[in-house]
Formats: sequence, C-alpha cells, structure tokens
Amino acid sequence: MQEQNIMSHTKGHHLTAFERGKIAALHGEEKSNREIARILGICRQTVANELNRGQIDQVQKVNGKRVYRTEYSAEAAQLRYEENRRRCHRPLKLVQAADFIAHFTEHFKQDGWSPDAVVGRAKKKKLYRPEEMVCTTTLYNYIDAQLLEIKNIDLLEKTSHRIKHKANTQHKRLLTGRSIDERPKRVDSRREFGHFELDTVVGKRDGQESVIMTFIERKSRFQFMRLIDGRDADSVNYAMRGIVAEYGDVIKTITADNGSEFADLDSVLDGVTTVYYAHPYRSSERGTNEVHNKMVRRDFPKGESLDAVSPLAVAETQDRLNRLPRRQLKYRTTEEVFIAERARAQRRAAKSAVAS
Repeated sequence: MQEQNIMSHTKGHHLTAFERGKIAALHGEEKSNREIARILGICRQTVANELNRGQIDQVQKVNGKRVYRTEYSAEAAQLRYEENRRRCHRPLKLVQAADFIAHFTEHFKQDGWSPDAVVGRAKKKKLYRPEEMVCTTTLYNYIDAQLLEIKNIDLLEKTSHRIKHKANTQHKRLLTGRSIDERPKRVDSRREFGHFELDTVVGKRDGQESVIMTFIERKSRFQFMRLIDGRDADSVNYAMRGIVAEYGDVIKTITADNGSEFADLDSVLDGVTTVYYAHPYRSSERGTNEVHNKMVRRDFPKGESLDAVSPLAVAETQDRLNRLPRRQLKYRTTEEVFIAERARAQRRAAKSAVAS
C-alpha cells in the first residue's frame, strides 16, 4: 500500500483553504485525527478543533424520509475563519446587514420566500442601500456556515431536473377535445397572456376525498386554487364556472391532463375558449402545473386527507404563492404581473370595441 505524502505546514500560521479541503477529503476517507495530523504536518488538536469548527447539518432523503446528519464542510470552516479575521479590521458585514437579515428571516418564515426571492425583491424595490444587504450567494454561505437563525435543513428542496424524453408517436386515445399537438406554438413561449393549465392535487388516492383544483396562467404564473368535493367532472365544472364567470374575458386556451374529471369542460366553457388535452403520462407537457403543485404540496402533503382542510386554508396558500417574487418575472410577484396583464388585455379589448 502506497504511503500518503506528508505535507509541510508552517508552524504558527493558520490553516489554508487547501489544507481545509485536504482535511475534508481525509476525514471523508475515515482517517483518524492522528493520521490526518501526521499527513498534513500539524498538531492533532488542530485537526480536532477544525473538525468541530466546520460542522454543518445536512439533510437527505432516504426511502422518501428526511435523514439528518452532521458533517465537516471545508467551505463553511473557511467562511467562518474569514469572517473572524474580518472582525479584526472592519465591522462584520453580517452586523452591517442586520436589518436585512431580519427582513430575510421574517419573509422566509412567514411567507415562504426563498433567499434569492428576498434579495431580488429588496433590490428591485430599493429597500436597502448596497452596503446594508448581502447578495444571494453570501446569504446562502451564511446559512451553510450556520451564522443565521435559518439553517440548511429549513431550506426547501432544490429543483430536481428530469431528463426530457421525446414523446412517443402513439398515445392513448384522448377522452374528448383537442390534443396538445394541435395547440398553437405561440403558447409554448409564455410571451402571450391568457393561456392556462388545469390540474388537481390529491391528498389520499381513494377516490372519495376532497381534492384541490389548480388553474394557472402560464405567463404570470398566477394560480387559482379551489377546494372541491372530489376528483370528478361535476366538482371540477362547478369550480370552473365561478372562475370563467369572472375571468373568462382573459382565458384564451386551457391545457388539461387526460383525466376523466376534465372530460366535460366544453359544457362549462360554452365556446369561451378551447381546451387542449396533454398526452397520458406526459406531465412535462404541463410544466407550470407540475412546478406549482410541488409548491402546493408543502402545505398539503401527499397521502394526507384533504377532507379536514378548509377553503380558507387553501385560499391562504393561493395568496401566499401568488405574492412570491419570481426571478423569471424580474422579482415581481405573480399577482402583480397578472393584474397588469389583465388590465392591458382589457384596454386592448376596449379599443377594439370602439374601433369596430
């Protein structure tokens, strides 16, 4: 077995970022503190102190459940070291940005805003001077280093990217209406307002319980959420009648999945718009729904009954999600964009009516 090279460390000097990286690697190989100290040419107590200093909490999913563990992070240790060094020369940025950090913590805990949403929105609204706030990367670094009240285990899951597969040429027969293949290509770009996606979020899959119907506008990402009696056509149609009565003037197209609960939408819409049906087992064709349904699941987890949920609770989740600043919208909220786009559409319609 080849012996590890022994590195030389200048006595009396602090550990470097490279040395911290080596400690992380050797610790990951389950080397003892004594062995790590020998390889790096440092004192065993230095290794022990460093491993304690750089500890962070991590969370991962194992068999669908969250498992928490503590591990050494060279990056977190280096950040803590650098911040400690800065205290000797200038006020710590964390202290300078104390009001902004409190602002972030409040929106994170009460409104579910991501670190990036808080930073982006604060910049857009010019809530703080540049020296009074930190960027998204620094905010995440502070969280990694456990310098804030918010911890890594509090953060929502990072978006997972699925490999997109080309649709099969043969599909099950659609229940009714037009295939998504017939939908105008301009809908795909999200540049035009008024194109919606329709879906249901199920609690328990026994077919007898309440479900949440979601109706989302693709450009603004604004969504309507309604608690309905069941996953059936009558329940969906009843909820859709109320939405169409108030917002039918801006609904240009609707894309739904191939479920039987959406089979009778034409009777509700009565020529207001065209419904297109996605291919079976192609959730990627309704990407807006899929992303937002995951956000809805944070309040209403899969497998838990929705019968005990109140319409008010669903409305509160709807309002909270519609007031989230979005990077795709240049940190405007979906509510702001929807209101502006609807007003613009109504002005155009009024001009056309006068002209005709």
